[in-house]
Amino acid sequence: MTPTAHEKVRTNVYLDAEMKEKAKEIFKEYGMGLSDAFNIFLSQTVMERGIPFEVKIPNKQTAGAIKDAREGKNMTKISLDGLKKEIGA
Repeated sequence: MTPTAHEKVRTNVYLDAEMKEKAKEIFKEYGMGLSDAFNIFLSQTVMERGIPFEVKIPNKQTAGAIKDAREGKNMTKISLDGLKKEIGA
């Protein structure tokens, strides 16, 4: 039996546990659950005939900066006052 537009089917996906919980809290503010949000994503994907938002791959410099930040490398502590002085505010 092929599912119709109104028939629901169960599926399994593997999600990052922490990200799932954070997202669920946001969806809750909209009065929807995880399934509702996924159905919206799938509907938009079909209507757009692709991912319904821009996905970018960082260039080498940005990827390096992200890697360093995650590893705590090349980081300098600065206060808000110090930052304001740096930009002349």
